[in-house]
Amino acid sequence: MTRNPVRRRRGLVSVFDGKAWPIAAALTLALAGALNANAATPSSDPVSEVNTFIGSKDDGNTFPGASAPFGLIQISPIGDHYSGWRYDDPKIRGFGHSFISGAGCWEQGGQLSVLPTTGEIGPGKRFDTKQFKSFDQKAYASSYTHDGEVGQAGYYKVRLTGEAGGDIEAEATALTRAAAERYTFPAGARQGTILVNTGQANERHLVVGSSVQVIGDRVVEGKIVTKSFCGGQQYTTWYRMEFDRPFASFGTWDETGGHAGGRASMQGDTRPHGAWFTFDTKDGRAVSAISAISHVDAEGARRNLRDEGMKNGKLLSFDAMRKQAQDGWRKELDSVRVSGGSADDRVVFYTALYHSLLQPLTGSDSDGRYRGYDTEIHKAEGWTYYEYFSLWDTYRSQNQLLAMLRPQRARDIANSMLKIHEQNGWLPRWGYANYDSNVMTGDPATPFMVDLWRFGALEGREQQAYKALRENAYGTPPALVRSNGRAGNPSYLERGFVQYDRAFPAKSMDVDPHHGGSSTLEYALADCSLSQMADALGHNADAATLRERGRNWRKVWDAEAADPELGFRGFPRPRLDDGQFYVEADGGYSPRSHHGFHEGTAWQYQWLVQQDMPGLVAAMGGSEQTGKRLDAFFAYDQLVADPLNAARKQWVVGPYSYYNQYRYNPNNEPDLHSPWMYTLIGQPWKTTAVLRSAQALFTNAPNGVTGNDDLGTMSAWYLFSAIGLYPAVPGTGELLLHTPRFEKVELDLGQGKTLTIEAPGADGRGLQYVQSASFDGKPQDQVWLDWAKLRNGGTLRFALDKTPPVSGWGTQAQALPKSACASPK
Repeated sequence: MTRNPVRRRRGLVSVFDGKAWPIAAALTLALAGALNANAATPSSDPVSEVNTFIGSKDDGNTFPGASAPFGLIQISPIGDHYSGWRYDDPKIRGFGHSFISGAGCWEQGGQLSVLPTTGEIGPGKRFDTKQFKSFDQKAYASSYTHDGEVGQAGYYKVRLTGEAGGDIEAEATALTRAAAERYTFPAGARQGTILVNTGQANERHLVVGSSVQVIGDRVVEGKIVTKSFCGGQQYTTWYRMEFDRPFASFGTWDETGGHAGGRASMQGDTRPHGAWFTFDTKDGRAVSAISAISHVDAEGARRNLRDEGMKNGKLLSFDAMRKQAQDGWRKELDSVRVSGGSADDRVVFYTALYHSLLQPLTGSDSDGRYRGYDTEIHKAEGWTYYEYFSLWDTYRSQNQLLAMLRPQRARDIANSMLKIHEQNGWLPRWGYANYDSNVMTGDPATPFMVDLWRFGALEGREQQAYKALRENAYGTPPALVRSNGRAGNPSYLERGFVQYDRAFPAKSMDVDPHHGGSSTLEYALADCSLSQMADALGHNADAATLRERGRNWRKVWDAEAADPELGFRGFPRPRLDDGQFYVEADGGYSPRSHHGFHEGTAWQYQWLVQQDMPGLVAAMGGSEQTGKRLDAFFAYDQLVADPLNAARKQWVVGPYSYYNQYRYNPNNEPDLHSPWMYTLIGQPWKTTAVLRSAQALFTNAPNGVTGNDDLGTMSAWYLFSAIGLYPAVPGTGELLLHTPRFEKVELDLGQGKTLTIEAPGADGRGLQYVQSASFDGKPQDQVWLDWAKLRNGGTLRFALDKTPPVSGWGTQAQALPKSACASPK
């Protein structure tokens, strides 16, 4: 494997691609852009310590372009990859204006594809108006170079090299609802043309239809209808683009060819469509465009551009918008301050924070209007409506991080979910634009919302939220409601398990009975989280029922299921509709099989029982056997011997290697919490060893995110691992403690409150263990702190040493939290 060399230049990033980025080598790479090399000093400018290329390779599926925090609009390159862009894509097809970050499904935006060119347009020219195929972005895509490419928070730059007349410099920046791009054409070029392709988007993002309207000599607007997310239904994006100078000529194209001077055009049925705008560049090489989009209507796009892309009736200059965008990011990123670690450590940390603050996306226009799940237009008065909720992923880490660091946004996110329930008639699972895509399984909406309640984001709306969650937990959606909800509830409520039935009819790609084993475990975890909310709100009978249902994982536990190679017995196993355990074609059952489990195996899903640790430990044969099983799962001995390299060798490696595995999968969500299972059985030092090894997978390189980032989930997981806290058990508000990666971390919690975490001598290059802890000067003997205590800020301090405290801090029964849904003694 070869190392990707990184050339350092002052104020920009220049990265050259290689074949792979070895872990040890990647830890030494640094992002240029005024990085502070003093390992003991916090960064003076976190914006320059964001490397947006991290995660853009090996199916991290992040995008390198420009976006505001939680922005509605993004500008980023489009290439061959299904997610929109991959770092080693050979050409840039255009710069799209809508992206989500890190999702694993296809069809992720990229619509309104824009590309500059010096090529001439006309009969027989490079863009032959008699040949519509010459307007295909796959045909006119430009080569480019990573040399001089810049990816910072709020700013992106790349040099296109596919022009016969010389290179074109492309730049992008973005605010919440408006964005800017600047294209600088080669010296000596007489003219430059900007292609606005409305008929194509990302590689697998299907454009159903679009319209173009050229207005005057500076404006184009219209709408684009796409069919998106894992084959989901249609939704509409309205757009408006205004240039900073008049175009000299223009035209449109469709399946019949190009039409010079064409002003209005519409196309459907996935046909070619777009417009071109040619500028005289003899006296000015740079052309800027301000764009805005809306999911509401054409007026929404116009208003978003007026309100955020203009000042005093004039377009913002590119540089003015860039300053505003990066000042906004600077404020966001500076709310978390770290001291210690290497330059690379800080780049990885701040890029993870950046990725965690991209989603969910703003859904309401500047006037507060948004398009609801009933397809009608509604208005958010005094708050922001959000959309794009990857709940199966984000309920495990990113949701809690936002609730801690962005309490006002968390309140608006919670309110958005309640509005979806009002307008859709049901809570969503994976909300894409203004519909439920139903992607993934289980009941992620429940732990997502219960944690928002626990972290204070539902204050004043607790009973409304509980009513929606109870409806979800006790019923199934009507046939005409798009959401699947808990499609497995008929079986689950009667018999305690979701049947495994691959032939079960689905409203979309995924449905719970297709993965009955994992759905049962997810339902039980959700029930336990909801029982705590029910108890706090005085719904005592519900609380008792839900607590009991929180132990339904036992209904799919087969005490006789065995892994003979490793010698462990007792694993979760899916049940069929007749109640019998599933039997494979060979007449047996292997816990390494993926049958009945969504993106995982019984080995990985067996740990999704953190709500009932006494029951799980008993089912596994006691604490000693549970510890041994965890050791085998993580390859613990190998991790301790080589903590910075063993994870890549011993764990699940491929982003989509979900199946036939018995080891920890750091690339996927079902077992993200499992390192803390060691802590919950009284072996917290082993959690530290696992986390140090896992952190080595997050590097300052394009492949520096493990697996899909899933709208900030993996990045948020990394942040929690690095600061010394983790919300392992949904609904409890308990944050488990472990060794931080940095000597000092300061977290602004809102309303002037700061949580400071200190760990003198912390060094991520080796293994260190918590010997003792204190909070606000008082000994902290327990391995967790409640959010109710942390939310007011304070100082958490760790004393570290290289010796594992095998009978010290965190090992005694009284130091461990009580399981929320353990069987009564």
